[in-house]
Amino acid sequence: MIAVDTNLLVHAHRADSPSHAPAVAAMQRLAGLAGGWALPWPCAHEFVAVVTGRAYGAARSPTAAALDALDAWLAHPRCRPLAETARHAAVLRGLLERAGAAGVAGPAVHDARIAAICLEHGVAELWTSDRDFARFPDLRVRDPLIPALHEPPPAAYAVTGR
Repeated sequence: MIAVDTNLLVHAHRADSPSHAPAVAAMQRLAGLAGGWALPWPCAHEFVAVVTGRAYGAARSPTAAALDALDAWLAHPRCRPLAETARHAAVLRGLLERAGAAGVAGPAVHDARIAAICLEHGVAELWTSDRDFARFPDLRVRDPLIPALHEPPPAAYAVTGR
């Protein structure tokens, strides 16, 4: 199962994002996965907070539109929302202690929470553009907005003028 981080949701929702088309394509790939995909609740909450927040100024998404987008993702038959389990405190502690010199503190604890939730549920991979998740080597991370070598590059990566 693949889990989705906040930034992919934001890019897929915001048509004004330069990464909108690749993010929509990534979400469409997820929708077709037989094994399903996951949406950690902290990412769902953060998505609504980000797209309705001050960073977008007058162009921010109305709360109803953000909630409608979230409802659509959660209603997908292969989407599984993920929350903390009874093991959460131990898994979170392990991630924070192993990060050691990387200094996971402050806002980075939010990323550790997402990583812990994914590990608790046996998530195979987290799709994110956030490099901060590299602090948690127990969780496999991939940026779906950058094509892997075995994938055909999206049109935005095409070489032209030859």
